[in-house]
Order: sequence, then C-alpha cells, then structure tokens
Amino acid sequence: MTVLRDIAWAKLNITLDVLGRRADGFHELRSLVAFAGLGDTVELEPQPGLELHAEGPFSGALGDGNLIIEAANAAKARNPHLTLGRFRLVKTLPVAAGLGGGSADAAAALRLIERANPEGTTAQIASDLAPQLGSDVAACLASVPALMTGRGEILSPVHGFPACGVLLANPGLPLATGDVYTALGATPFTPPAQAPDALDFGGDLARLIDYAQPRVNDLEPVAVRLVPAIDTVLAALRALPGEHLVRLSGSGPTCFAVFATELEAHRAAAALAQSRPDWWVASGMLGAPAANTS
Repeated sequence: MTVLRDIAWAKLNITLDVLGRRADGFHELRSLVAFAGLGDTVELEPQPGLELHAEGPFSGALGDGNLIIEAANAAKARNPHLTLGRFRLVKTLPVAAGLGGGSADAAAALRLIERANPEGTTAQIASDLAPQLGSDVAACLASVPALMTGRGEILSPVHGFPACGVLLANPGLPLATGDVYTALGATPFTPPAQAPDALDFGGDLARLIDYAQPRVNDLEPVAVRLVPAIDTVLAALRALPGEHLVRLSGSGPTCFAVFATELEAHRAAAALAQSRPDWWVASGMLGAPAANTS
C-alpha cells in the first residue's frame, strides 16, 4: 500500500510579544513566525485502525501522549468514516525546544489524513481542529510566514518574506513552555485599540531585520534565567560572521541566527558544530519551505 509522507517544519518566532495574561489562562501574543527548511518526517500508511511508531535521534524524549494520535482521533470523531492507519514519526527536531515540534507533527498528520481521504472534507476538519489541538497548530498547518495573534491561533498573512538562511542551535537542555510562562508572571491583558497592520517586506532582508530588531522575544530573559546555557548559545551565535539577527525561538532553548543566504548559514553551522559538538546545530532556508511530500 502507498505510504504518504510529509515534513513537520520547524517553526521559528522571529519576534514574540507577550501582551498579557487572558481571563481564560492563555497569554495574548503577537508574533512574526516563519519556518525553517528542516523538520521531522511524518508518514502515513492508510489502513484500518490507528497506530504510531516513533524513531529518530529525539524519539526517546517523547512522552506518553502524542499530538499525532490526538489529531487523528479528533479527526475520526468528526468523521467516523475517515481512513487513518499506521503513522511513522522520524523525530529529528529536539523535544521541548521552542520549535513547535509537537504542533508541527500534528499539523503534518492532519495534512496526511486529508491526502488519504480526498473525499472526506478533511481540509475543513483540519482547519477546525488545528486551534483546538494547540496554539501553534494552525500556523504549522499552513507553514508559511504569518503574524500570529490571539493565543497563536489567529493568523494574518505576511507578504514578501525574504529568502534567507538560518542556523539553529540548542544546548541539549529541555525547557517546558509552561515553566517559562509561569516564571514570566505576565500582567492581565488589555485588548488593543485596533488589529495589527498586515506586513509586507517586499523580499528585502534589510526590511525584515529593521522590523525584527526592536521587537525582541519577551520570553528570552525568563528563559535565560531558567537555563543560563541559553545565554552562552546566544553569545556564540552573535560572534558568527555574517549574522543579521540572533534570537531565542519561542520559549527556547533553541536559538537561531539569520544569514543572507543558505550557504552562509551552512558554513556557520559547520564551524559552530565543530567548536561545540555537544550542541544540536542545524541550518537551512528560512521562510516558507518548499513542499517535500510524497
């Protein structure tokens, strides 16, 4: 039987403003997100039943619950006639790393279920289920640059995101998102007077950097306090020649550096990996990754 394949692209928060704690317990966010050209591989062999086999360098860090199974069960509850099957997850992204890995895996699973059931109105099911599965799942379902607002489920299009390179580095220490938000101690959220303007960078890296530099990541100081090794990673990235922007992604501990080209990012990653073999280091394109499915 045909095996369907998709990539769960790594999500990076280029900026992350935490606007306050909402009455429902979530935090109101405003975040420019883009996707790196690397991620976990998710496969589906359509057949009766539902199972998941996980492998890869970070599969051992997965907990008992998994958003792939949760997404599949939720889709089946919406349409009992859907064909699911055997999922295979090759976990190449670190877990609890600020890359939206679990959300990206769930989004890839929803895309695969849609492809396995072309007559099952699964596109609408996936769209409806994404925000219920997690704050990042809607963004990961589209995997294109966007401005995330609400708790992350409201997406505004971003035009003209420039093609550029990105280097990712993780010190090998997990950091739970909930711990970071708890330590942040955000004040209650007051709704803004108007919605944010649509973004258009015109394909210009300098315009992207001009937008991102003053906006930072509000979670970065808290994450550094909880895991001081993050500060070492940030300093190492800032020392790399050719970097245009260095940030923590999400709640961390993965950090990233933006370069003008993918080749520059690859060269910097090779040098960093040689000097810090104890870190997870990867590089690729930043923006909207090319489709890589079969």
